[in-house]
Amino acid sequence: MHPIICTLGPFNLYSYGLMLALAVTVSSLLASRQAKRSAINPDSVLNLSFIMVVFGIIGARLFYVATNFRDYLQRPLEIIMVQHGGLAWFGGLICGGLSAFVYLKIKKLPIYGLLDLIVPFVALGQSIGRIGCLLNGCCYGKISKFGIYFPVHDEVLIPTQIYSSLLLLLLFVILRFAQEKPHREGNIFFLYLLLYAIKRFFIEFLRDDNPAVIHGLTLFQALSIVIFCIAFLNLFLIKKQNQ
Repeated sequence: MHPIICTLGPFNLYSYGLMLALAVTVSSLLASRQAKRSAINPDSVLNLSFIMVVFGIIGARLFYVATNFRDYLQRPLEIIMVQHGGLAWFGGLICGGLSAFVYLKIKKLPIYGLLDLIVPFVALGQSIGRIGCLLNGCCYGKISKFGIYFPVHDEVLIPTQIYSSLLLLLLFVILRFAQEKPHREGNIFFLYLLLYAIKRFFIEFLRDDNPAVIHGLTLFQALSIVIFCIAFLNLFLIKKQNQ
């Protein structure tokens, strides 16, 4: 739609990079504010957010490049051009989650307690980031006369980026509502994984940028099923352990 917001001399301001920066800033500040309300050191939350963002972006980029490796063989420098778009949430989850686990272990902070606090704002950041996908023209949907015209593709496509953004915003509201209610440690984090997996599984039917690889399902649908099962099992165990 509008991959480049404006040009300042030799530099371009990319919409994807701008929305990514906005997403990180907003979600981190709101998570820090929530930490103060919960009597948690906001610096710990800001540090955790920074670590998760850095390693999450690295993991998301590596996963995206790995699943689109042939596209980068002829353009290897594009691998580091994150501002052009191309992040895979599942890679971000793995690297961001592992980095959070290591940081919280080193600092001897409650792992699920901090993840419960921060994860609603992760969903909000994703919602903002999807607007960057819309402006960039990536993560696009299938051809449809009821869609939106994307100049970069010269086609009328289903605006899956808008649908994802709205669903993630709804996910943020649900998680914040659950966060304000009495809950067991880990509930919010695994509820996020469960709901995101459901969202991603069904939105994939509308997307046209990921080929079917397993029994008519895309790789991300298969991973969504795995994440859903893990989240559901952990929610069940948390409930059972606290009965």
